[in-house]
Amino acid sequence: MVYLDHNASSPLLPAARAAWLEAEEQFPGNPSSPHRLGARADTALDQARQRLGALLGCSPLDLVWMSGATEACNAVLHHAASVAAADSPVWISAIEHPAVLESARHYFRERVELIPVNREGVVSLDWVRQRFDRQRPALIAVMAANNETGVLQSWRQLHESCAERGVPFFCDATQWCGRLPAAGLGGCEFVAGSAHKFGGPRGVGFLKVAGGSALHPFFRGGKQQDGRRAGTENVAGVMAMLAALEWCEQQIAAGAPASRGAARDRFERELQSALPGVTLNGHGQDRLWNTMSVTMPEVDCRHRWVVKLDKAGFAVSTGSACSSGSEHPSHVLTAMGLTTAEAARALRFSAGWLTKDAEWDELLKAIIRIHRELEPEQAKASRA
Repeated sequence: MVYLDHNASSPLLPAARAAWLEAEEQFPGNPSSPHRLGARADTALDQARQRLGALLGCSPLDLVWMSGATEACNAVLHHAASVAAADSPVWISAIEHPAVLESARHYFRERVELIPVNREGVVSLDWVRQRFDRQRPALIAVMAANNETGVLQSWRQLHESCAERGVPFFCDATQWCGRLPAAGLGGCEFVAGSAHKFGGPRGVGFLKVAGGSALHPFFRGGKQQDGRRAGTENVAGVMAMLAALEWCEQQIAAGAPASRGAARDRFERELQSALPGVTLNGHGQDRLWNTMSVTMPEVDCRHRWVVKLDKAGFAVSTGSACSSGSEHPSHVLTAMGLTTAEAARALRFSAGWLTKDAEWDELLKAIIRIHRELEPEQAKASRA
């Protein structure tokens, strides 16, 4: 099976697997226990915070271990609602992951305002700056890179605008981390990341909290992590996450994104040449090197494509894994101006560091073959 759904979950990297096994052997104790084994595990977590803080550019004291980005996003919105004035709104980009959108709607109810995006899926800086003249939100949340289209957002400029006005900025960096340099992300007040998106284990992630300040706990029942997140820390998971992220950062520093992106770009050109009805979503903007969103020709629905590609040996997606099974079209694509029918024909291909160039070639051949099979079926359905 050729796996091209890394934005949903990336397989465990060898470096992460080795780090996990080593940590399981070396740190069997509970980090909160008073004995030496507990202290050894606690020290390992402190050292991991130092390593992650160095990558993000923040203090180790700012970092809280989480079960993943979904918990981290919920924790941020829960915290923001706990400290905000009763009438304060929250501004969320219209293309955020459901973990941000749904938690914002839960905690802020009708006080959620969506920041629009253009046809290419880029958040409007002008909207934010103009709105600042009339209102001060409790929080602004804009992701670093979109999980469906891969389009990069101007999170640095947004953070600067927020900092000038004393507004906390939350950047969901789940898709950015492990694919582009993490340096600088730590300047944001809140940053979320998840290990399994970049080759770490499932069930572990992190949240950067501004200045080591108190975080209104989302979980209760323990005083771990200075009372910011109750629950026994996943030591082996954290160590494996750091090993994966550091390995990815080495690939980034060596210039690997350029060559990986070139293979994706070549596939896009050849796909459009072979199937003129294909459109690329967000194609005119800077994107993650591994991600592409395409609207397929008017032959069949996206779910039929996924099933047929799966049978052909290719694992691809229709968009966010957390929204799979929904009958509604992608909120990301409709926010970009696609019609319901266009969004319903969208597929997402997302590669990993270990994806081979030849696998893009194999995918292209499979798509062309399936398209030829579907055309007669569509013609029969039209006559019926």
